[in-house]
Amino acid sequence: MSFMLEPSPEIIKTERLYAEMGLSDEEFAMVESILGRLPNYTEIGLFSVMWSEHCSYKNSKPVLKKFPVTGERVLQGPGEGAGIVDIGDNQAVVFKIESHNHPSAIEPYQGAATGVGGIIRDVFSMGARPIALLNSLRFGELDNARVKYLFKEVVAGIAGYGNCIGIPTVGGEVQFESAYEGNPLVNAMCVGLINHEDIKKGQAHGVGNTVMYVGAKTGRDGIHGATFASEELTDTSDEKRPAVQVGDPFMEKLLLEACLELIQSDALVGIQDMGAAGLTSSSAEMASKAGSGIEMNLDLVPQRETGMTAYEMMLSESQERMLIVVKKGREQEIVDLFSKYGLEAVAIGRVTDDKRLRLLHKGNVVADVPVDALAEDAPVYHKPSTEPQYYRDFQEMELEVPIIEDYKEMLIGLLSQPTIASKEWVYDQYDYMVRTNTVVAPGSDAAVVRIRGTNKALAMTTDCNSRYLYLDPETGGKIAVAEAARNVVCSGAEPLAITDCLNFGNPEKPEIFWQIEKATDGMSEACRTLHTPVIGGNVSLYNETNGVAVYPTPVVGMVGLVHDVKHITTQSFKEAGDLIYVIGEAQNDFGGSELQKMLNGTIFGKAPSIDLEVEAKRQRQILQAIQSGLVASAHDIAEGGLAVAIAESLFGTKELGANVMVKGDTTCELFSETQSRFLISVKKENQEAFESIVEDALLVGEVVDIPELNILDQAGNVVLQAKIDELQSAWKGAIPCLLK
Repeated sequence: MSFMLEPSPEIIKTERLYAEMGLSDEEFAMVESILGRLPNYTEIGLFSVMWSEHCSYKNSKPVLKKFPVTGERVLQGPGEGAGIVDIGDNQAVVFKIESHNHPSAIEPYQGAATGVGGIIRDVFSMGARPIALLNSLRFGELDNARVKYLFKEVVAGIAGYGNCIGIPTVGGEVQFESAYEGNPLVNAMCVGLINHEDIKKGQAHGVGNTVMYVGAKTGRDGIHGATFASEELTDTSDEKRPAVQVGDPFMEKLLLEACLELIQSDALVGIQDMGAAGLTSSSAEMASKAGSGIEMNLDLVPQRETGMTAYEMMLSESQERMLIVVKKGREQEIVDLFSKYGLEAVAIGRVTDDKRLRLLHKGNVVADVPVDALAEDAPVYHKPSTEPQYYRDFQEMELEVPIIEDYKEMLIGLLSQPTIASKEWVYDQYDYMVRTNTVVAPGSDAAVVRIRGTNKALAMTTDCNSRYLYLDPETGGKIAVAEAARNVVCSGAEPLAITDCLNFGNPEKPEIFWQIEKATDGMSEACRTLHTPVIGGNVSLYNETNGVAVYPTPVVGMVGLVHDVKHITTQSFKEAGDLIYVIGEAQNDFGGSELQKMLNGTIFGKAPSIDLEVEAKRQRQILQAIQSGLVASAHDIAEGGLAVAIAESLFGTKELGANVMVKGDTTCELFSETQSRFLISVKKENQEAFESIVEDALLVGEVVDIPELNILDQAGNVVLQAKIDELQSAWKGAIPCLLK
């Protein structure tokens, strides 16, 4: 539909139409004060999307300031399309993660697909070639028909877009909890490579320079998408279906290649993706960051629908579009460049010196507002924070070690839990080998992609155990960063930096804002201790359905540098005769564990504790041992504990098994989720050298050439004996079985 008959400024105020767009009475009064008059319909549309949480971070800016954002290697921190980290040899890695949660709840295929498309544009807008995609997904339990539908469609959307554009989807994570039943989380991450001299920024410098629109035409899809992402889902959210954009990966492939050619031209001044809030955010942010203004004639905007209003054009979130600024007089070069790819490049405006966004349409000035008011000077709120009663109750609980009568049955049960079970059903739909640089495919601790023409590689992962964050947001925040770093280290890489996607409920509820504060406190401390600064990310709040919030889920995307491809390490045991080590003793850490959830159907008590100094020391020592060529395999001990980690290390091996003897309480040793623990295998000839580097290494067993797992307690009694085929069958078959 078209908003041809736009209400007058007076009606906007008296009828409180601004409230339907997401602005409060106080915010409308602020707009009126900024302009010195009542805003018209287009102008109030601009403010409503730019002041949404999705674009302005108005509720989260105070906590985001806690993150460490600088470091020796950081070339670009938060504030641009994506962060950039130096990896030596004049090269840098560019990466970012973002959410597309609400659109995926309403229209899962297109919601997920356009989430992938948007994050790819964020990376190539910096001048980088995207080389890998990852994702982090959360759904309700797989015993629900709608959850199954959402799961299947989201995975299909991710695969459909990524496979068509030819960027490998190399890793990710999927977890299932009832808390996400009405509000799935779909977070997409993209990693790119760039040479230092090719780095570009989204800034509109140079008065008189030309503002150009490139890519697909503008339609009415996605209008008010940013506002939609900044409110809770309800039973009527299906009415928001028109807010979900439709993606075209083939168009994006052309746009990507054209933009990568464009960055080699000295005619280019600035470039930015038209993401959330479309033309509004790209123009206002580019001008505000440069201290300039922009004037645009909307009559010139390529449109695929007739009769579009200024409001619709500015708020549309049609996909595969970029806004660029080029040197005056060089426009035809840009037109010619894009025409080679069958794409439009149209001059629609110019850079001004008055720090205003001025829009012309049909001969009239339809909007004239200060760019800083839309971008940098958006309101910031310090929300009240209250510690929830449930947290106090959990902290007072003393959990008993669970009683297990059959350890084999318990291990098979854990391996069949959807969060632990094989995700082959998911990643087999992704083309993870396209471009032939993928060295370690999905299914290991981290994916590894080699850097062509060098002896280096990049390890990358997404991580977050939201159960721990629900039980204790601060501790859970530390663990999310630490586990990501463990996965990267176990792959033979030095952790470099993180990007995060902070998925929480409604920040206007004091208990939710407390979760946000505490989680970011924990993440910040872990980032400082592990020397992994935050170089960018995304905040996704209001993840609630009918007033029920998701678990706090600050997903961590981490990239690490493999200095020499010889250091690349995987989790699978390699040869019979190799020695098996565990680093770190198990404690009674069952709060939020897979075992607790399986036995009780819910989680409670204290989250596992973590000592970040111990974590950092173990990571340093294990990485040193890997880089010294002493480690055959490495795996972090995570969900399900040691028994699951051993089983996972045996899956996919050639007829290998393991004999292991555990010390201490058998249930704790096998199934506790105590943090900072690793499972390592080492050739016998490297035993002494390995033990001299890794202080906490405890020899617990040996890899054998019989495909069977035998676990003995400290008295020498066999407590678990299972054929590897039997374990692997349970692990591989769980998700396909549940989806039938």
